[in-house]
Amino acid sequence: MKSILSNRSSWIAGIALGLLAPVMAFADTTPTPPPPTIAAVASDTIWTVVAAVLVMFMQAGFVLLEAGLTRAKNAGHIAVKNIVIYSISSLVFWAVGFAICFGTGNSIIGTSGWGLDVADKDIATVFASLSFSDVPLSAKYLFEVVFCAVSLAIVWGGMAERTKFSTYIIFGVIFSAVIYPVVGHWIWGGGWLSTLGMQDFAGSTVVHLQGAGAALAGALLLGPRIGKYTKDGKSNAIVGHNIPFVVLGTFILWLGWFGFNPGSTLMATTPSVGYFAYIAMTTNLAAAAGALAAMFTAWKILGAPDMSMVANGAIAALVAITASCAFVDPWASVVIGAIAGVIAVVGVLAIDRIHIDDPVGAVSVHGMAGIWGTLSNGLFATPDRVKLLAVGTPGLFYGGGFHQLLVQAEGVSASLAYVFFVSLLVFYVIKVTIGLRVSEHDEVSGLDISEHKMWGYPEMFSGGFGGGTAPGELAGRSEMSMAQKPVTQRT
Repeated sequence: MKSILSNRSSWIAGIALGLLAPVMAFADTTPTPPPPTIAAVASDTIWTVVAAVLVMFMQAGFVLLEAGLTRAKNAGHIAVKNIVIYSISSLVFWAVGFAICFGTGNSIIGTSGWGLDVADKDIATVFASLSFSDVPLSAKYLFEVVFCAVSLAIVWGGMAERTKFSTYIIFGVIFSAVIYPVVGHWIWGGGWLSTLGMQDFAGSTVVHLQGAGAALAGALLLGPRIGKYTKDGKSNAIVGHNIPFVVLGTFILWLGWFGFNPGSTLMATTPSVGYFAYIAMTTNLAAAAGALAAMFTAWKILGAPDMSMVANGAIAALVAITASCAFVDPWASVVIGAIAGVIAVVGVLAIDRIHIDDPVGAVSVHGMAGIWGTLSNGLFATPDRVKLLAVGTPGLFYGGGFHQLLVQAEGVSASLAYVFFVSLLVFYVIKVTIGLRVSEHDEVSGLDISEHKMWGYPEMFSGGFGGGTAPGELAGRSEMSMAQKPVTQRT
């Protein structure tokens, strides 16, 4: 009996092992889960690339914003210009700018890593300032180059509707090679402002103030658009052609900022797990406060909640919180954003009053708000977040005294001076050689037809595919009527 049971048990065990064999074989061939460090790097890399894509998509927002705030006869010109400048930034920053910005060098510029070859670089020695993140160098390049392209896009808003297309190309190369990267190195690349402890988490100064400083230099040399100011000093508001474009562009920029600011961690898992979500929250709070503050300010000053001012208020708040998003409490982000919204409205009106023609408000929205946002770190940076990020000291309102505020002011002053005067020199050389501005005839006709020999809206200006109004005729009539009759909308 025992032998039968024993044989039977052996038989049952054999069947069980036979049935389990495929499962066991499958288990043996299944890869083991990656170590936590590999998983962390993978998630950090995915986050960095996704954030870069969001920032790249901001170019679409700039197209809609700038085109909407300007006239229809220039819309196509504005759109294709952004493709060109993004392409220029991508190539020039890869070849030269990335090395100057992040390469290990001296306190002024980086001097290593030319012609970025991601397979041949030891980050710890060649790009020491980026060694805090373990994501691949290719991901770091992708994230940083879209920032350079955003800064360059800001420049042209202040020079819209009268700049030669060739100017975009020449200045774009120089800006991406030796203007933007130098200030970037000072603050982010281990340069002298970094050594001082300047806090500019995602680029209120590096990105936005640089773009605005160059825009101011260009606008001063260009002069105002035809019909913008009368001989007796009055200002005519040249009305943009599509406010829904402006609003849609603003929402795209707002969306892109969730890559811009949170993505600047270059990591999803550190400095603490999910810290990028906190940065996204402060970013959103600031933008909302800025939009509402601008609305009420415009309502008070202009007598109506001006639509373009509301949009610019949101963008100005996003610009301002860019420096401080990782350093401040939520309540402070609301204050920073609200003040930026007021600055946007007052700044646009003030710039117009001194006869600087800035069609989209780049100087006030990206420049003045960028200055305020950078300085706000010196007021609101909290001790715990300063310790977490290991940059600078707490702000004045948190017991840090005036030290950080003075460092921020020094950084703003030096950065603005560099970008303004170098840009002024470059634009001046362009002006006295090939020319900075289109002819009066081309400006009146519109840059679509004069620079590209086609219309962005053919049905509006040339009667569709079958002729109609002669190129320039309709544009000329609208230009003249606009100049003779001031309108109330501010842009």
